[in-house]
Amino acid sequence: MGKKEKRDQRYRESMTESEPVVKETEYGKPLTYDKNFKGPIKDRSCTDIICCLLFLIFIVGLVVVAFFAFKYGDPRLLVYPVNSNNEICGYGNQLGKPYLLFFDLVACGRMGMGVFVTGCPTPQICVAACPTENKVIVSLTDTVNDLKYCKDDFDAASSSKTVENILKDEDCAAYWFKSQPLINRCVPSFLIDVLEKGKNLATEISNSNANATDANGNPYNSAVMEGGLSVYGTFLKAKEYGEKIIEDVVTAWWMILIGLILAMIFALIWIIIMRWIAGFMVWFTILAFISLFGFSTGWTLYQYYQLKDTDQSFHIQFSVIQMTMSKPKLFLAFGIISGIILLIAVLILLFLCSRIRIAVSLIKEGSRAVGTMMFTLICPIFPFFLQIVVIGFWLTVAVFLASTGRNQSFEFNNSSNYKYPNGTYDYDKIKGATSQFFGQACDNTSLSASEFCSFLKNQEENFVLYSQIFNLFMMFWLVNFVVALGQMTLAGAFASYYWAFEKPKDIPAFPILSSLWRCFRYHLGSLAFGALIIAIVQMIRLLLEYVDAKLKGKENPVAKFFVKCLKCCFWCLEKFLKFLNKNAYILIAAHGKNFCTSAKNAFMLIMRNIVRVVVIDKVTDFLLLISKLVVVAFAAASSYFFFDGRIEFLASFTPSLNFYVVPIVLVTLGSYVIASCFFSVYEMAVDTLFLCFLEDLERNDGSAEKPYFMSKDLRKILGKKNVISPSDKKEF
Repeated sequence: MGKKEKRDQRYRESMTESEPVVKETEYGKPLTYDKNFKGPIKDRSCTDIICCLLFLIFIVGLVVVAFFAFKYGDPRLLVYPVNSNNEICGYGNQLGKPYLLFFDLVACGRMGMGVFVTGCPTPQICVAACPTENKVIVSLTDTVNDLKYCKDDFDAASSSKTVENILKDEDCAAYWFKSQPLINRCVPSFLIDVLEKGKNLATEISNSNANATDANGNPYNSAVMEGGLSVYGTFLKAKEYGEKIIEDVVTAWWMILIGLILAMIFALIWIIIMRWIAGFMVWFTILAFISLFGFSTGWTLYQYYQLKDTDQSFHIQFSVIQMTMSKPKLFLAFGIISGIILLIAVLILLFLCSRIRIAVSLIKEGSRAVGTMMFTLICPIFPFFLQIVVIGFWLTVAVFLASTGRNQSFEFNNSSNYKYPNGTYDYDKIKGATSQFFGQACDNTSLSASEFCSFLKNQEENFVLYSQIFNLFMMFWLVNFVVALGQMTLAGAFASYYWAFEKPKDIPAFPILSSLWRCFRYHLGSLAFGALIIAIVQMIRLLLEYVDAKLKGKENPVAKFFVKCLKCCFWCLEKFLKFLNKNAYILIAAHGKNFCTSAKNAFMLIMRNIVRVVVIDKVTDFLLLISKLVVVAFAAASSYFFFDGRIEFLASFTPSLNFYVVPIVLVTLGSYVIASCFFSVYEMAVDTLFLCFLEDLERNDGSAEKPYFMSKDLRKILGKKNVISPSDKKEF
């Protein structure tokens, strides 16, 4: 029988051979051949509809919360100065008084940076102009006529109190400094001189005779004053640095943009050449690792044999701990440790050599896939900007919500519509104004004025708190939804690439747009489902962080231990769920099944090939880490040499800046973001091709009816080949 007859016989046997019986394993039954599957299924139905409807309902709820925040909130209350009566300076009753004056500025500053969080524990009033002199009220010599800065509801001239009692009750300021307005706050002039002229704070306090006393008339010594006012100097210094940084960014913005574009081009070139250098990078690193520990083992053991008959030792001292160690024993210990690591590395290399070769081949194939569909590199840009929009919307709503309570008080305090002619409040009008939001409970006329105010405040605070929590949860859900959308879109495109038998001929037109359409048309519910799971875990982690912060300083080690354990467990759970979700999205993009089914199938497929999964995951992580570092290092080094004027032919373009490090840092951070976006596409390509490769191995056997879709390189590594039909003249 000739070669041609033998080949025809093998072909007929492959065509008539019955399907092998597939035994179910511990992790499910391996996939079987499906003659209708030729890549991502086009004829599919909507999945996880209930979760899609739930997602839309929650979005409507977020719109309602945002409407409430934008209608009743006023961010000016968080930025513009507000006096102790919660009135905005320069508005309403305080019209014509745009500046804020603190009664005891030193007491404020003694709180440190916490003053910007908790507020200043001293009366604050709105004034028409900041003080133009330094003045300390002395109760024995000064009269009520010298009290220039008092609370709005206190008239010092008509009061029967003594000056001493007025100061004790903090009805008027006990001292004030010559000040200048800064962000509408009165700041002592000598602090601004310290900032602008570089003068010493203690010297300026002494020269300006800027004394101060507390509410009881006790003078602050110079050390207390310096400590209390230094926090404002820190703030002013930070403001100066911020202005200079903004100035540098404005000056060099186009150069920073060029640097980021160059980083983008370099990242693109690096991805393309990965198909040729991936294998070299992996094998060179492995050989370098083995060589390093081989040398370490040999050298340390050699030193041990040279010194084993001596008594050489050395002393180590850490604080109160002192140790004396023998040099020969130290070298022996290092030699044994290095030898164990070397042995483990060699055994891993021997047993996993073929799997490492598969990982390298898949990485090269991922580079080819990205090179074939270059528009995939643009995909991460849209999810990235969508995430920025989501986070920006959350932050905006959160700021408006935070100001809702103060805005309500501001509206009542600054509007004569809610007051009687004598200045007291008309609570019936207040109830009418608030009942539209708080419902019928606010119309309870049996409540007294004080009870109603307390009730109103509690209801409003509760609503704002719950709204903030809901807004935060929706931010997590939407951000994870955007991430899932990007992953599934890329997975559908790369699955189309893998299941194309002749590449790139059989790749469908517009694979990215087709995949994006399938996501929106059929799988919004599945995307929302996966994102919801991650969002819930993230909210639990945030709650644990809050509990952990509350337990700080508490003498309860058992509770702290359990909280730390829970934080660790939920961190691991989030990482696992993100890994499982990504693989579930790949199978959803390819087969169109619901989230739970796809997650189960992905998990079973991974567990049936767990060793390959671990190897490909770690090798890919290593290569992507090296690639990101190369791109970031290139961008950082290039920007450093340019902005430092070390590139001679570009020296004429080097700008004059306050801080040369500012554009360098921005280019470095921007290049890292760009590299992360680009290589996230690469990582998704490798993960998708790998899962398709595992399916290919289980579904097909290389016969003419069930040929492998994997590349020739992968078939060669696995020792597999496709049987060629007698009528097919091409080898594949």
